[in-house]
Amino acid sequence: MEYNYTELMKTRLRRIEGQIRGVLRLMEEEKSCKEVVPQLSAVRNASDKAIAQIVAENLQQCILAEQAAGKDTGKTVQEAVELLVKSR
Repeated sequence: MEYNYTELMKTRLRRIEGQIRGVLRLMEEEKSCKEVVPQLSAVRNASDKAIAQIVAENLQQCILAEQAAGKDTGKTVQEAVELLVKSR
């Protein structure tokens, strides 16, 4: 099956990339951990949202394809849940 990664997903990841560059800049400027840690937390939250979006949209595509083929979708849903659990 072919997976569809939307421009919205890619834009979200580019934004995370920019946040990481910002954290590196703070470190290079020797900023305090009080400034660095909240930015890293924002990166983690953005990453979690990106993971959820990618899993949800691809799960939807897989389920629709399986339903069209008359297959059981339970295994696919379980695999998606496991992906989300492993990502934390």
